[in-house]
Amino acid sequence: MERRRLGSLEVSALGLGCMGMAGVSGMAAMYGPVDRAEAIATLHRALEIGMDFLDTAEIYGPFGNEELLGEALADRREKATIATKFGFRIRDGRAQGVDSSPANIRAVCEASLKRLRTDRIDLFYQHRVDPNVPIEDVVGTLADLKREGKILGLGLSEAGADTIRRAHATHPIDALQSEWSLWERTIETEILPVVRALGIGFVPYSPLGRGFLAGTARPAEDLPEGDYRKTDPRYQGANYDANMAVVSAVKRIADRHAASTAQVAIAWLLAQGPDVVPIPGCKRRATLEDTAGAAALELSAEDLAALDAAAPVGATAGERYGNPAMLKMVRL
Repeated sequence: MERRRLGSLEVSALGLGCMGMAGVSGMAAMYGPVDRAEAIATLHRALEIGMDFLDTAEIYGPFGNEELLGEALADRREKATIATKFGFRIRDGRAQGVDSSPANIRAVCEASLKRLRTDRIDLFYQHRVDPNVPIEDVVGTLADLKREGKILGLGLSEAGADTIRRAHATHPIDALQSEWSLWERTIETEILPVVRALGIGFVPYSPLGRGFLAGTARPAEDLPEGDYRKTDPRYQGANYDANMAVVSAVKRIADRHAASTAQVAIAWLLAQGPDVVPIPGCKRRATLEDTAGAAALELSAEDLAALDAAAPVGATAGERYGNPAMLKMVRL
């Protein structure tokens, strides 16, 4: 698979988002049940095909996702580039606000190293900005951890433009992770120009719009209880119907290339620049194999123009999150 750069790091052009293998903060099956053996087999297969950039976080589970990766990579650590995240205060198995105090950053780093069964974290992200801790103090702590050899790269997630500039002025930031896809393009207005001006790589999460752009999404009303998307405004009622128009446009191009809709949606992101490394989530080998095909799919200028016209910036119906508290945690 093609290699791309995220600041000082070189990774596969496509990464693997592992969140769905354990869920988030008490929501162990956000996207349906998980077969642990199949999840581990999926991680092994990803490495076999060169998809070696693996994304996790302490809050996924919490803790269980990192433990899964540690188990899966026990005899093949050197084949993987592992990204994980800190930044939440976890109590009784759930996130209880944010905490990017230097003491917590260090504590999370040590705990993550143990769960991942490794001596270094390749890319350590601040998961969400903590308004109570100056970003200079956060990045200063990360820089110390890098000097100590415990982390190799520094990352931010869902940070705002000013925070990114201040962080990068303290120590070079390797990657920004934020939601970006054909149905969530608002980062293109201000955030993307800033990271490109600074030479920071971009890691889009939810490149399929939490599964919507895969072409098989059901409306919220038809999803089982416990599925995270049941509360997603973009899956509900008239929003669902409006957003399906984008899926139809993606499918027309997919049919032209004898590709899947998921492959086209991810190929669109890959075509946005060599500094973009999407991390689609997979927990089964069959899904992984299809997803990986996006790396070899070349969309024409006509294809890209059609997709841009079908899904312009800000056109998706519905808020990103159903929980207002989650919206307040992004772009700080």
